[in-house]
Amino acid sequence: MDIRPILSTLTRHKTAAALIVLEIALSCAIICNALFIVSQRIDAMQLASGIDDDRLVEIGLSGIGTQVDGDARTAEDLAALRAIPGVENAAIVNQLPFQNGSWNTSLAISAEPDAQSINGAQYMVGESALDTLGVRLLAGRDFNHDEYISMDVMQKMEDLSALRAPAILTDAMARKFFPDGDAIGKTLYMANIPVTVVGVVQTLLRPNMQDNNRTHSLIFPVRTNFANGGRYILRTSDPARRDEVLKQALATLEKNDPNRLVWVKQTVEEKRAKYFANDRDMIGMLLIVSGLLLLVTALGIIGLASFWVQQRTKQIGIRRALGATRGQILRYFQTENFLLASIGIVIGMLLAYLLNQWLMGRYELPRLPLLYLPVGALTLWLLGQFAVFGPARRAAAIPPAVATRSA
Repeated sequence: MDIRPILSTLTRHKTAAALIVLEIALSCAIICNALFIVSQRIDAMQLASGIDDDRLVEIGLSGIGTQVDGDARTAEDLAALRAIPGVENAAIVNQLPFQNGSWNTSLAISAEPDAQSINGAQYMVGESALDTLGVRLLAGRDFNHDEYISMDVMQKMEDLSALRAPAILTDAMARKFFPDGDAIGKTLYMANIPVTVVGVVQTLLRPNMQDNNRTHSLIFPVRTNFANGGRYILRTSDPARRDEVLKQALATLEKNDPNRLVWVKQTVEEKRAKYFANDRDMIGMLLIVSGLLLLVTALGIIGLASFWVQQRTKQIGIRRALGATRGQILRYFQTENFLLASIGIVIGMLLAYLLNQWLMGRYELPRLPLLYLPVGALTLWLLGQFAVFGPARRAAAIPPAVATRSA
């Protein structure tokens, strides 16, 4: 089809054409970035935590009133918790995935002050923690019984450099230091404290997931207690018994010592759901906004095409009288819309890139992948063709005689 008549017509309706182009451009820019943000949120929500979310129950305690020996009370609590029907194992940890705060530390390949370091989440666990959490070892071993140390004892040590602490790293963090995968037995440094890698686990998410290194975590055999930030984690034999186990565990802990405040009591699955509540709301909002934006764009195209059909009744009638078929009239309006949409999409791609640059600087969003641009373009092209199809069919159905009389 010769597009010169179409371009000539559009130049006589510059304002209306420019408004549609602008509407399509803004829709392209906003929808591309909105869908990218949605995909980022969905990917984060689907990340494997590295622990058995569906079988775990979490209880956090704080001491109040007269304090007792925290380590002794913790050992007493764990023995009682493991005796509860439906509990496979229990352990104490300082943190878990899907929480806002995080304990973190940095490791380096040497003790030199200028040595490049890698930051990771610092998990401190007591006996049986890996088995309780369901963390999967890829290489090396779990901690030996004599490697565990109480945090209270460690805090009283004057020279931690003599500790030579064993540690278990996530695979992602181990490969940062040792790309060949041979991390077992190697020494890293936490400031001037030597750390020996004894194991590598498949994954263990950072609690707050606030940066791109979401799987950079390390585990130390440092036994916390309810008085210094510890929390109990219980592994149930059946996910269906989690609520029952949680209720019995709270009663057991209350019986052991009523002078404590329970500040966390939930399943890890509930913890995960709460953590991503805002993400789910954002996904819903962005999808609704994108849908409404597409609807408004489609209505704009329909309105403009209908208006032009009404304004061009005489011209359409003349073309029909000169032998133009219904298909040719239909293709005319579809081609016209395709040209407008193409101009809008080109401008929209540039705006999408600029909007993404602004979001990267303000919200640390990753760079918009180029894949989203053709997807957005195809969506708007198809939308434009569907939207203009109805008015174009009405134009094609105008009989030559009616068009002539309307003149």
